[in-house]
Amino acid sequence: MIRNLTLSALAAFAVTTGGVMAAGAEDGHIENIAFSFDGPFGKYDQAQLQRGLQVYTEVCSACHGLQYVPLRDLTDLGYDDEQVRAYAAQFEVFDSELDDFRPATPTDHFPKSGLANAPDLSMMAKARAGFHGPYGLGINQFFKGIGGPEYITALLTSYTGEEVEQAGAVLYENTVFPGGLISMTPPLSDEIVEYADGHANDAHHLAEDVSAFLMWAAEPKMMARKQVGFVGVLFLGILAVLLYLTNKRIWAPVKNRKEV
Repeated sequence: MIRNLTLSALAAFAVTTGGVMAAGAEDGHIENIAFSFDGPFGKYDQAQLQRGLQVYTEVCSACHGLQYVPLRDLTDLGYDDEQVRAYAAQFEVFDSELDDFRPATPTDHFPKSGLANAPDLSMMAKARAGFHGPYGLGINQFFKGIGGPEYITALLTSYTGEEVEQAGAVLYENTVFPGGLISMTPPLSDEIVEYADGHANDAHHLAEDVSAFLMWAAEPKMMARKQVGFVGVLFLGILAVLLYLTNKRIWAPVKNRKEV
């Protein structure tokens, strides 16, 4: 009976993993990228976040918003208060008290998406998963994380150049996007953004920079969370050692007592 149950379980596992593998083969392969914030001790690279903000501002913000990200948090990227005020002023927000639009201030959030069918990017890096393998078991996620920034980078750089017209709308072939067709035109190309620091600005580097920025937008306090987690683990480790030594001391007289 145990043998039959084992064979049945193996057969079910083979069917399941085979289906997941087939589904994964249809989606584009997403490679791991060595972002500076990866791992338990990873940190955001401020220079990269500033470049990513520039890509978002000059390219992505025309359609996509960041409505859950306060503009004042840009100080985390190394900007001073005056620079944040100057950056915020380029956006307009609706003021219910004035019943009109006004220039944004650091106390406001980034504007909402400019188009109804353009998703807000505030949580995109956390909402999208990049790693599912092998065979959908989540092992890659355990070692590499969910892979949201990698997914965004892969999506932005996986256009094939082919176009398909469906129901009067033009769709673009993308090997990573589910279904293979996406309504968003290829947003990035080489040198579409000029970096002041002279950093490489080919399409792949632009995609990595804006992906890192969107990761920060989704989890701006990630470094503080990692620090708290490390302190918590260290504290629990010390506590475990103290409890072990206390336990040995309490029970030592009982264990060493000779039977009469």
